[in-house]
Amino acid sequence: MRLWSLHPQYLDTKGLVALWRESLLAAAVLKGQTRGYRHHPQLTRFRNCSKPVGAINYFLGVIHEESEKRGYHFDAGKTGRKTTSLKLSVTAGQLLYEWEHYRAKVKIRDPAFFRRIAKIKKPEPHPLFKVRAGTIEPWEKV
Repeated sequence: MRLWSLHPQYLDTKGLVALWRESLLAAAVLKGQTRGYRHHPQLTRFRNCSKPVGAINYFLGVIHEESEKRGYHFDAGKTGRKTTSLKLSVTAGQLLYEWEHYRAKVKIRDPAFFRRIAKIKKPEPHPLFKVRAGTIEPWEKV
């Protein structure tokens, strides 16, 4: 499971679809609807906020908005009630770590898409996240 802190605008088609599916799984985990992935480190930051389900629903809503911009048909009914006033934090180091990790994946998977994002040095975070100073998050598996 990879719940990117990056804005979904940077994701190629496969990355966006994978993020949608993995975020739906994360939502099910946070709602107690599955037995698997309950202790996945990517869920730590959602669990540590005051409204984990509202946060993941907002996370999903932004992914859905990006899918609509691209003409995809993700099911908006799966996003649930969004808590848009929430802001989770992400360290600058984590965001850059994810950016380099993602770029390495997409360089192999979709070289044409990689060329479109290759010059971006400082990506925007997903709107759920506010960037703060710091290195890679402690929950990240490096």
